[in-house]
Amino acid sequence: MINDILNEADGKMAKSVDATREEFATIRAGRAQPSMFSKILVDYYGTPTPIQQLASFTAPEPRIILVQPFDMGAIANVEKAIRDSDLGVNPANDGKVLRCVFPELTEERRKEFIKLAKEKAESGRVAVRQVRQKAKQSLEKLEKDGEVGKDDVTGAEKKLDGHTKKHTDAIDDMLKSKEAELLEI
Repeated sequence: MINDILNEADGKMAKSVDATREEFATIRAGRAQPSMFSKILVDYYGTPTPIQQLASFTAPEPRIILVQPFDMGAIANVEKAIRDSDLGVNPANDGKVLRCVFPELTEERRKEFIKLAKEKAESGRVAVRQVRQKAKQSLEKLEKDGEVGKDDVTGAEKKLDGHTKKHTDAIDDMLKSKEAELLEI
């Protein structure tokens, strides 16, 4: 019973770390990448659809992403979704391809991105701690119901704290590497 709770908590914490990693991928650092578009939803015939399902992406140059919609009837909606996103680009439409030219990162913009990365990292750490709190409550309930002893719960809580530290450290490491990537010129 205790192992089930610990394994479930570890799995949920790992998912929180993965979600944070995906959030970090959307933050631009130097080179423009298709992953920056992963959170954009396009209104496709009345349904919000992820942009990756509607278009292909290529990066011919470090600061340019070409977006080619599979359905040319949706090109205007794809263009609008990119323009309205927080990427800060205005795509040029030539009728077949959207050309997204990303400006050179200024020091001020880099600092904004670092601040955003810190916010996303803190959200990830909070998610991990919430999983820890729920698992701890489950362990305390087992003890209260008399299903396990106090020593077993104490040992399980130490393991739970170890899992929590491992996952928050992983988020901190991702933040450090993202900051270094953003400060690199």
